[in-house]
Amino acid sequence: MFKTAVVMLIAVIAGTIGDLLLASGMKELGDISTMNLKGIVNVCLRALTTPKLVAGTAMLAVFFFLWLAVLSWEDLSVALPMQALNYILVAFLSQYFLHEMVSPLRWAGTVLVAIGVIMITKSGGA
Repeated sequence: MFKTAVVMLIAVIAGTIGDLLLASGMKELGDISTMNLKGIVNVCLRALTTPKLVAGTAMLAVFFFLWLAVLSWEDLSVALPMQALNYILVAFLSQYFLHEMVSPLRWAGTVLVAIGVIMITKSGGA
């Protein structure tokens, strides 16, 4: 279980950093929901060379391959809830790095997720 926890922690951190980089990079490229097809294609091409998006994709690849490793030795019912730690890290880091407003209700939900992850992780050896 310790091996799973350590690898999942590294995976979740990599995934969270990847998500933050992707969000930041896409905000810099602009809101594609208001663009026409030509604008969307232009943004997609620019995304291929945007450092934050390339780094974010690489971090998500690290997460993916670590996740495959965890799935090779751990029950999915134990491993999958550990991914929920991403919600906790995203809430904290989005507020700090992306200057997002995280409401008290969102913090309450984050605490509930953390409690659930702890409960499921503790039951892994049973």
